[in-house]
Amino acid sequence: MSKDILDDFTFINEDIVTTDGVVSSDAYNIFTLANAFLTIDSMTHKKLQKLCYYAKAWYLALNDENIIFENFEAWVHGAVNFDLYQKYRSYGFSLIPMFDGDVNDIPEEFLSFAREIYEAYGDLSGDDLEKINHQETPWLSARKGLKPWQSSDNIISEDEMKIYYRKLMNNEQQN
Repeated sequence: MSKDILDDFTFINEDIVTTDGVVSSDAYNIFTLANAFLTIDSMTHKKLQKLCYYAKAWYLALNDENIIFENFEAWVHGAVNFDLYQKYRSYGFSLIPMFDGDVNDIPEEFLSFAREIYEAYGDLSGDDLEKINHQETPWLSARKGLKPWQSSDNIISEDEMKIYYRKLMNNEQQN
């Protein structure tokens, strides 16, 4: 999540609380989306990151609004959300276990959209998804001027996500 957005919110047990102290029970975040994917299968941290990225990007392209408001950064290994990285980095290359909480705590919209994204990308590994991500304009633009090995916390533009994935969608519809 970008630092300017973080100024307006604090997090308590993954609920969003405004600086006015108002808890938003309708505010779902990157962790809710990750849990939606983890109801489908266990997976590596890298794969979970990329699936969450693609969910955000495709949702923006299809609906012109966010499914989550957290940003993704253009890291060396592809699109990464820093907060999600912090939560799951201890798994390293091991599989993150499937979600064992109450599925009713995850909105149906997140569950169904996660299933759609998983149908499209779920058979690919985290490394495969990284290779795809490295060829896509939003990630490339955010890394413009950087060497392949240089670290970066540059935010991947939501506008570029919308434009790029809409273009992919339109190209697919024409074929």
